[in-house]
This record gives sequence, structure tokens and C-alpha cells, in this order.
Amino acid sequence: MYQSDRPAATPAVVANDAMPSVAAAVSFHGTAVLTALRDSSSDPAVRVGRRLLQRVFGRPEEGESLPAPLAEAVQYPDDADVLAALRLAIRRAMEADPALFADVVGILAGVEVGFDPKYPGVTQNVSAGRDVYLAGRDMTINTIGPSRPV
Repeated sequence: MYQSDRPAATPAVVANDAMPSVAAAVSFHGTAVLTALRDSSSDPAVRVGRRLLQRVFGRPEEGESLPAPLAEAVQYPDDADVLAALRLAIRRAMEADPALFADVVGILAGVEVGFDPKYPGVTQNVSAGRDVYLAGRDMTINTIGPSRPV
């Protein structure tokens, strides 16, 4: 899980941590990255990157172009210098707005737990002396040893 309370959680560190998700969203959505309402991708990094970019840059009005650093990243998604400029733009936006910084940290904190606002996470802890059956959607089963479910 992303730890927002670590001492080094500065806008520079958070912007750097966000870049894999941001790059995934830019590569997947292209010019629609800010206007996409839903993700057709099952990749949580793409969803998080899209949400993060929409929070940082907002959603453009009809016919409005993408912000320059984002437009360049869409055009050159594999260029390290272009991605560094996008990272810097995200960092500067967070430095200028503490509420934005807190929101971005919150968005990133949802990466590894598969956060999706439509399907908030549910955790079940089960302890049984014999067999247990649980059913649900998108489950992760943790096991002890080769065949003993927890």
C-alpha cells in the first residue's frame, strides 16, 4: 500500500511515484485521457493514472486542447524528457495546492488495493475449524502452505 505518511512524502516524491500510472493512462487513452468517463481497461494503473490526471489538470471543455505537457506526453509517450516535463508539471501543481497534493496521495493510496469508487473494498476475515466456502466478485484468496486457504 502507498504510504502517504512517510517522512519523504513530498510533492516531488509523490509526482515521481505517480508516473508509472500516469504513463500507463497516457499510453492507453491518448488524447482522451482527460475526457474519458470510464476506463475500458482492467489495469488498475490506467484507472489511477486517468483519475490523477483528471484531478491535476481538470476536464477540458468541448474543443479545448490538452495542457502542453500532457499533449506532448500523448504525442511522445516513450520520451523520458517529455515524461519528466509532465512529472514536473504535476509536482508544481501539487506544490501550489496542498488540497491537490492530499488528493493525489489519496488516489495513489488506492493503487494497490484496487480502489474503484463504484466498488469500495471489502475485507473478510474467516477462521474455521473445517471447510469454509466464500463467494464474491474479484476475490483474492490468501493461502497458508500449498493447499490450506486462510
